[in-house]
Amino acid sequence: MRITNSEFLLLFKRVIWKALKRYYSTNINLTTLFNKYVDRTSANSWNSIIAELARSGDSLEALRAFSSMRKLSLMPNRSTFPCTIKSCSALSDLYSGRQAHQQALIFGYEPDLFVSSALVDMYSKCGELCDARKLFDGIPLRNVVSWTSMITGYVQNDNAHEALLLFKEFLVEKSETEGDVACLDSVALGSVLSACSRISGKCITEGVHALSVKIGFEGDLSIENTLLDAYAKCGELGASRKVFDGMVEKDVVSWNSIIAVYAQNGLSIEALEIFYVMVNGSDVKFNAMTLTTVLLACAHSGALLVGKCMHDQVVKMGLEGDVIVGTSIIDMYCKCGRVGMARKAFDRIQVKNVKSWSAMVAGYGMHGHASDALDIFYAMKRAGIKPNCITFVSVLAACSHAGLVEEGWRCFRSMKKEFNVDPTVEHYGCMVDLLGRAGFLKEACDLIKEMDVEPDFVVWGSLLGACRMHKNLELAEISARKLLQLDPNNCGYYVLLSNMYADAGRWNDVERMRVLIKDHGLTKPPGFSLVELKGRVHVFLVGDNEHPQRKKIYEYLKKLSKKLQEIGYIPDRTSVFHDVDEEEKEMTLWVHSEKLAVAFGIMNTLPGTTVQIIKNLRICGDCHTAIMLISKIVNREIVVRDSKRFHHFKNGTCSCGGYW
Repeated sequence: MRITNSEFLLLFKRVIWKALKRYYSTNINLTTLFNKYVDRTSANSWNSIIAELARSGDSLEALRAFSSMRKLSLMPNRSTFPCTIKSCSALSDLYSGRQAHQQALIFGYEPDLFVSSALVDMYSKCGELCDARKLFDGIPLRNVVSWTSMITGYVQNDNAHEALLLFKEFLVEKSETEGDVACLDSVALGSVLSACSRISGKCITEGVHALSVKIGFEGDLSIENTLLDAYAKCGELGASRKVFDGMVEKDVVSWNSIIAVYAQNGLSIEALEIFYVMVNGSDVKFNAMTLTTVLLACAHSGALLVGKCMHDQVVKMGLEGDVIVGTSIIDMYCKCGRVGMARKAFDRIQVKNVKSWSAMVAGYGMHGHASDALDIFYAMKRAGIKPNCITFVSVLAACSHAGLVEEGWRCFRSMKKEFNVDPTVEHYGCMVDLLGRAGFLKEACDLIKEMDVEPDFVVWGSLLGACRMHKNLELAEISARKLLQLDPNNCGYYVLLSNMYADAGRWNDVERMRVLIKDHGLTKPPGFSLVELKGRVHVFLVGDNEHPQRKKIYEYLKKLSKKLQEIGYIPDRTSVFHDVDEEEKEMTLWVHSEKLAVAFGIMNTLPGTTVQIIKNLRICGDCHTAIMLISKIVNREIVVRDSKRFHHFKNGTCSCGGYW
């Protein structure tokens, strides 16, 4: 029985589509279905088939349906091409897309607004921006769909600047022809805000925000989520939080975004607080992305207990084998001082990618286990996973922490030769650090001269640190001059050079450094240390007088000081300004944030418990010596993560072996 087109559409939705969904399991031939239910001579029937397949995500079947239609010599119409081209876009199939374009051209439908917009989107998704723009410029009367397709194309191909320039053209054209931009939809605004987030333009983001409010998109969930991210990428965390707090409705994307904003900017405590509110004060259920973001916050703050709780949730949700979540667990355990647990999590990932391998290499490296890091690196290569630039940074850093000069050179040279990875400034920085620490200062200088890229403050800073270690003042002055040009607002270089001058008895130069620091209005970044206790992170500053237990902490430190002196401890005053008297120097050393944190940790945990500290700066020489001896006095393992690596203090020794 033949059916009319209107009857066919209704029947298709109710009967045929159900049969198509069972197609793969029942092996019903698609042609048999067409013969039974569809007027095979009707282009409209085929258009409906193509449209439904495209909308349901069966893009390949949609293209096969279009091919079958053409084999029957049926003439496509303007309704045929948009969904066919959309299927090419979904598959990023440029070859089929060009064929569809050619067919549209032959049958005279290229100028059609919907067909041309679909072609713009297809070429953009296939990375052919020149073809997309050529088509876009040829559209005689563009609507918001065609503008959005081209703007989105630029964003998707990492050309946010062109996207915003095109949006500016859109605003000008619409204001001239229509008097307003009320035709803008949420998709267009979302693409523009995505472009804002990529160029980190605060003023532009504020302008688009104002425009979205003006045309009535205040309260639109997708727009507010994108806006939250855009402000964060501009460094405007306060504005992101204001958007979040003002949202009437929040979904899991909203919560994940604001948690990520804080976690990625080092504000781990704030990120964890938001997560607690999400769990206890909202009806939104967290997902795998939430756990990944919270694990990042735990990694930054050293919140091991919270991290373990998140790991438990991962296990309950059956996500332990997921490579993204699993890699986050590896990173968390490594940065919380539990590299053994990180390895167990690594082994549980079913299909590892380059990020999971690199995270494990980095974890072993930061703990000083260079041989384990290299073993993982070689196993990665045997598994057929190609190392990337991040992998090599981790490998070279591991070699640097252990003084493996020959192995470091071998890995550095293999980057380009074996894997076609060009060394970046980060790789050169690792090599300069490796050579400098090992005392090969001349070789480090020669490598800087041979660099294919311009050395930055990290490279020269590594050389300056090596000069301090090996007391090479002449080379230190050269490094410092470069650093003061590249990073003039960093007080640390002035202080380090001043102390080196003082060690050499060059007091006029010491005073000169002091004057430069004062004239430039520079201040040393405040050091702080974190310690987790019962799921809460405690923060200590140098000379901290805010903590509720401050009196007990200072009393306990006095007792420790006496015990240390009894076993021969001598304060290392080289990290304190040289124009301070000796008594004041010693007093200053005893209020360093890591010592306060260690005392607090010992006082508030059971005997035998490991005390773990996270410090934002490098640990100073005196604290390193003192904590090493404290570990022997109290018979505890004390783990300190500074800005460079982990130090495991136990029985009066440190895992770094003095090589840090």
